[in-house]
Amino acid sequence: MKFKAAVIREMGLAQPYAQSKPLKIEEVEVAPPAGREVLVRVRAASLCHSDPSTINGNRPRPMPMILGHEAAGGVVECGPGVNDLKAGDHVVMVFAPSCGECIACKEGHPGRCEPGQMANGAGTLLGGVRLSQNGAPVYHHVGVSAFAEYAVVNRGSLVKIDNQLPLDQAALFGCAVLTGVGAALNTARVFPGARVAVVGLGGVGLNALFGAQVAGASQIIALDVHDDKLELAKKLGATDAVNAKDADAVAKVKALTSGGVDFGFEMAGSVQAMELAYRVTRRGGTTVTAGLPHPDARWALQHVNLTAEERTVKGSYVGSCVPPRDMPRYIDLYRKGKLPVDKLMSSHLPLEQINEGFDNLASGHTVRQIITL
Repeated sequence: MKFKAAVIREMGLAQPYAQSKPLKIEEVEVAPPAGREVLVRVRAASLCHSDPSTINGNRPRPMPMILGHEAAGGVVECGPGVNDLKAGDHVVMVFAPSCGECIACKEGHPGRCEPGQMANGAGTLLGGVRLSQNGAPVYHHVGVSAFAEYAVVNRGSLVKIDNQLPLDQAALFGCAVLTGVGAALNTARVFPGARVAVVGLGGVGLNALFGAQVAGASQIIALDVHDDKLELAKKLGATDAVNAKDADAVAKVKALTSGGVDFGFEMAGSVQAMELAYRVTRRGGTTVTAGLPHPDARWALQHVNLTAEERTVKGSYVGSCVPPRDMPRYIDLYRKGKLPVDKLMSSHLPLEQINEGFDNLASGHTVRQIITL
């Protein structure tokens, strides 16, 4: 079957993307779903900062490739072995495929699935490549490749949802919500009355703010370099806001919290943001990072400080979530008004404007733009 997709053929093209056009709308082909795979008609796909990290080469991947990992759509066809989905079901795609058989999966940590992570790095599904163009392979982006009219994905990358949930809103749950809310509730386990700081107020960071609210945090300090995002965070429930570029940012946070926060979240994917999140965390506190900087990035940690202050530093991937368990819970919280993720949607764009959308994202003044198909 042939369909339209946004294809990237080389990494490292410079901005503005509207001029260099690293993603070009082309016709590609998809093979029928094989064992434990599903063909999905993509209806909505969000633009996330993890996508330009592949465009600029920070996350090297084989080329050509179809990007896009935060998406929702409708089931078209199920491959052999898929008996719990049918044509017409609505699904959200998850960027961390899980095999269900490795030790991590069996221990309840599908985000750590080794076969899934190896497949993501190789640009394949768990069972190979299903995309092509003129007989040559087109690689999958983290098992999803959602900037296209159709996608074949592994069953472990899908969560069935209620067909009543609008798909543009549902798409956000596949990455931003799972990662941000999960970081607060699963990785950090924020407790009632906790003091929290969130560094980086993109879609993931603002969802970490939501997660901290759900957990009952008494104080949530938002930090970002853009004043408009700080204002948005305050409208969404942050008790305080500090510009991360302020030379006295650390001192201001410590003054607001009588010595530092219980939980500091780094959600910007930069060493500077990680340093700030760690420095505003109190003695005995926990610093959590969900950022994905360049693989060569190194963060210098003072060893004696880690020991003497009994600090904890934790990584959070996919919010330490079990997607089939957690996503329905988060959707229920959304419907009850406790996770207002719809307020994070900045705009809707056609697939043909995807390069302009990434320029908007790079400006730092948008949260989530939705490609509608």
